[in-house]
Amino acid sequence: MSSQNINQDDESLAQELVSSYETIKSQVQRVIVGQDEVLEQLIIAMLAKGHCLLEGVPGLAKTLMIRSLSQAIDLRFRRIQFTPDLMPADITGTDIIQEDKATGSRELVFEKGPIFSQIILADEINRTPPKTQAALLEAMQEHSVTIGGTTYNLDEPFFVLATQNPIEQEGTYPLPEAQRDRFLFQVIVEYPTREEERQIIEQTTSTFESKLEPVIDGATLKKCQATVRKVPVPDHVYDYVLDLVRMARPKEAGAEGWVKDLIDWGPGPRACQQLILGSKVRALLKGRFAAKVEDIKALAHPVLRHRIVPTFNAEAEGITVESIIDRCLEGVPEKKEAIL
Repeated sequence: MSSQNINQDDESLAQELVSSYETIKSQVQRVIVGQDEVLEQLIIAMLAKGHCLLEGVPGLAKTLMIRSLSQAIDLRFRRIQFTPDLMPADITGTDIIQEDKATGSRELVFEKGPIFSQIILADEINRTPPKTQAALLEAMQEHSVTIGGTTYNLDEPFFVLATQNPIEQEGTYPLPEAQRDRFLFQVIVEYPTREEERQIIEQTTSTFESKLEPVIDGATLKKCQATVRKVPVPDHVYDYVLDLVRMARPKEAGAEGWVKDLIDWGPGPRACQQLILGSKVRALLKGRFAAKVEDIKALAHPVLRHRIVPTFNAEAEGITVESIIDRCLEGVPEKKEAIL
């Protein structure tokens, strides 16, 4: 097990985090009906300092969920609607000429774009060309943007939550693999159950109105993110993550035949990092101060589904990435924790 500097303050903050998590869920659920798993994954991503790619058909309240979450965590929220004519400067900002009325002199002044917020909703990110999509890359990885040779740091904490519609492909620009890999999770937003949909209809067609109250602020969230890093991970959990991710690589030495037949490209080292970070957060939210294999299994699909490229054969046979991940999970033996 990796050595960690755990103190009483960390344990106290971890307990506060669990309480805040439950309160945040209850706040958001005043507005959003169902989607508990989606909400949990969004919160896990935020605590792990990661970004999320949400995929679902229109009308499933993806935008409302993200906006509600930003209100419950008390972070500045901006929505960017991605369109074919959106330019990089429309996101990052640009230098403009400003004249001093007193002296008549002119100078270049940087006008900040909407990226200078804390929660960015990149709505329908696959509707804009790659040049504009790439404007988010530096912000997502470095939490900064560079304009005209000058680098501007973004306010922390900072998250990009992007949405895309899986059913309309005409006139869209699929995200490059390098950019997809920057997202910690790809979250699938499913249809509600019948009872959930009934409740949605009743709430949205009546005078029902709910005001969300902030539960924690950005400063507290940053402290929680630091505590997450200190959560211990046993050696057998590290081994399980390595076995799982490396199994999904067709060019790995000793790769199984079905892997070579169904997977064109497998996940890189970032998948291992994200699985470990996500498992640390999930452990805390479940009231544990140590990650377990069950945490890895619970997060395998959102971490791996956008990092595995199926072969033409797999697509032709109707074999989905989800079923490939399931097969990998079934094929990795779980080692017992060493008794010290």
